[in-house]
Amino acid sequence: MSPFEFKSKDVESYFMSWEKMYPKSYSKTKVSPYTKVRIILMNGTEYESNWFLHQFARNCNDNDLRRAIAVVRNQEQQQQKRISCLKPIDENILETTISYEQLAIDLTAILAQNVLDENAKAALDFALLEDFDHLYRFANLLKMDYNIDADVMVGKYTEIMPGRPTINEHRHPIDNIRYSMSAKTADIYTKLVGNIITAAEQQTMNYYMNIAQFYNNDLGRKLFAEIGMVEEEHVSQYESLKDPTCTWLEQWVMHEYTECYLYYSMMKDESDEYIKNIWQEHFEMEVAHLKLASELLKKYEKKDAVKVIGATDFPKLLKFGENKEYIRKVLKTVGYTSVKENYIPANSLAEDSRFFIHLNNLGNAKTVASHLVVDKYIKQFGEDYRYCDKEHPIQSLQDRTKDNITAGIE
Repeated sequence: MSPFEFKSKDVESYFMSWEKMYPKSYSKTKVSPYTKVRIILMNGTEYESNWFLHQFARNCNDNDLRRAIAVVRNQEQQQQKRISCLKPIDENILETTISYEQLAIDLTAILAQNVLDENAKAALDFALLEDFDHLYRFANLLKMDYNIDADVMVGKYTEIMPGRPTINEHRHPIDNIRYSMSAKTADIYTKLVGNIITAAEQQTMNYYMNIAQFYNNDLGRKLFAEIGMVEEEHVSQYESLKDPTCTWLEQWVMHEYTECYLYYSMMKDESDEYIKNIWQEHFEMEVAHLKLASELLKKYEKKDAVKVIGATDFPKLLKFGENKEYIRKVLKTVGYTSVKENYIPANSLAEDSRFFIHLNNLGNAKTVASHLVVDKYIKQFGEDYRYCDKEHPIQSLQDRTKDNITAGIE
């Protein structure tokens, strides 16, 4: 399917009324977990588009171009408002958080299994185990504070058990930067991966940045703050994969192509007919945006959008589903960390390495929120909260009566 061949109306025809911007919310007990995941992903995609276009405008001195940017950005804002209000009023902060982490886990696993670029795949596999652990920490807090079972919320599609212990994810910032791809030589799927995963993780980072202070107890506030710092690391990692030499207009075209790809994927994958229609409508809007950005690229830089993108037809569409066995295979690297662009076992590092110095500077591992949440849960209920189809594949993480925060680095 090529968005360039899809017939769309003029961009000016796509402004929404206030009524249309406020949709009917889903039922949190009836909707598919993957519908929630799709909503969060597209909310984050629209947020990324909005802030990219703001930064573009702030680095542009042509008012005609800035006006075109403003028109598209306004419509992206309307789409974002519409998507975000699909979340119902009765869904609490932690319930939403569980869906955020399910998105992070399954999206990362899907992209890792399909991307051909080894540099991108390594980055995805590395961060996957961290989001996997975050789901486990938040699930314990959810059960403890609200008596809600996270395994029901994720539809049992995603296992809930320890990954790389969160305390061991706090690397020095210089160790989160990866090699950038070349937009000229990278295949279209790799370029899409760079855009998609950056937007998704940025959405999670922003959510945790802004939601921590609204949680109703100190431990929860601290947990959101701690995991929010890891999400900052993930955004640093993923944005560094993208080609920084592309022009602003080239980036804009690729952003719009990414949105077209995602909305078309969501539309094809969606089980809720009401929300499916929203994906369809937004896809048509993004086609119009893509065509406009392509015209501007041609006007200002004399470049063909198709050559910049590297394709017309969409590659394999994004489809959500179980990734349990793949994640279990990746869990063998639970003890790894990164030193600049390299991934290595943490237990191979000297005690005076940057990794351990930075961890020690942050404070005592036994007083950090990610550990205290599980430790408190175990003290109250005798064992941690987890959901798994079979025993944890890492022996040191099988004991449910203690939180092993040194797993893989002993």
